[in-house]
Amino acid sequence: MIRVLAAGDRFIRSSLLRSELERAVPEGLDIAEMEFSWPDTPFGRVAEVDEASGSEEQLIEALRGSTAILTQLAPLTERVMDAVPELRFIGVSRGGPTNINVDAARERGIQVANVPGRNGVATAEMTLGLALALMRRIPLAQKSLMDATWRGDLYRSDAVGREVAGSVIGLLGAGAVGSHVARTLVAMGAHVLVFDPYLAPGRLGEGVEQVSSAEEVFRRSDLVSVHARLTPETEHMVNAATLALMKPGALLVNAARGGLVDYDAVAHAIESGTLGGAAFDVYPQEPVDFSHPLFRLAAEGKDVVVTPHIAGASQETATRAARGVAEELRRFLNGEPAMSPLADGARAALL
Repeated sequence: MIRVLAAGDRFIRSSLLRSELERAVPEGLDIAEMEFSWPDTPFGRVAEVDEASGSEEQLIEALRGSTAILTQLAPLTERVMDAVPELRFIGVSRGGPTNINVDAARERGIQVANVPGRNGVATAEMTLGLALALMRRIPLAQKSLMDATWRGDLYRSDAVGREVAGSVIGLLGAGAVGSHVARTLVAMGAHVLVFDPYLAPGRLGEGVEQVSSAEEVFRRSDLVSVHARLTPETEHMVNAATLALMKPGALLVNAARGGLVDYDAVAHAIESGTLGGAAFDVYPQEPVDFSHPLFRLAAEGKDVVVTPHIAGASQETATRAARGVAEELRRFLNGEPAMSPLADGARAALL
C-alpha cells in the first residue's frame, strides 16, 4: 500500500481529493486526510513559500510515511521535505504553485505537478459578469431598490448603460481565461481586440483582431479587460499614462492580478470623469484597504463594481483541480509522463 495525504481546505475539501483519488487509483492506496481552514482563515507566507495555509509542524506530523501529497495550500518547504524523505510526489491543485519550493523538490528527486487552467472557465465567466454589471449598471440599479427608491431616471438617455453587441472590447492577454472571454464576446456581437505577444496569429478565429501593441487596445476600446500574467514587465501596465489613452467614458475590468493595475490612477481617472467606471475582483493588497478611494466611489454610487477575489471559485473549479492532481498521481505511479510537470522525480513502484 502506498500512503497518500489528501491535504484539503474548505474550498477543495479533503473528501473531494479522496473521492477523485479513489476514482483514478481504485486499489493500492492508503489515503490519509487533513484539512486547512482557508478561506475562513487567510493564507500567507510560511518560511520560504507564499499563499500557504497551516504550519510546517502540522504538515510534517500529518505527512510522515507518505509517498505522495495532493493539496492546494499545504506549505511544502525545504524543511518539510527534509523531515519526510519518503515523499516522492506533490500534486498541487492550482495553477501557480507558490506554496511549493519547486527547486527544493527537484533537488530531492520529488516530482511536482500542478493543474494550470483549472479555473479558466470560472474566471472567464466572472469577467463577463463584471463587464455586464458595469456596462448595464446593474449594481447601481439594485442599490436604488435596496434603498427603497424607484429610479425611473435610470431610463434617461444620459443614464442608461450600453450593450456588448457592437462594442469594441479590448483584451490584454488571451491565455486560458482571455481566449474564453474573447470567443464569448464575439458570440455576443462585440468586436474584440487582443494584444498578446505570445499568441499565434489567427488562433482565436473570426471576430477577433490581434493588434501589435497594448496602447492600441487602450485607444480603441470601449471596455478593456486585463488577462496578463503578473511579471516585472506587466506590473502596472494599466497606469495613468495608459488610462489617458482611453476614450472618454471607457470602462476597465480586472479579474486577473491586482498588481497589473495602478488603482490610485484608476480612482483619479474615475473622479476626474476620464474613465467611465471600473470593475475589480483582485487588488494589490488582500484583504483590501477599505479606505482606498475606490471603495468610497463605489459607496457614492459611481460605476465601480467590486468583488472579493472570487472569480476562480466555482464548484467545477474545485472538482477539476482535484481530478487533475489525482490523474497526475495515477500517471506517476504507472510510470507515465506528467501532463503538467513542474519538477521531475523518481516514480514510485508500480501498484
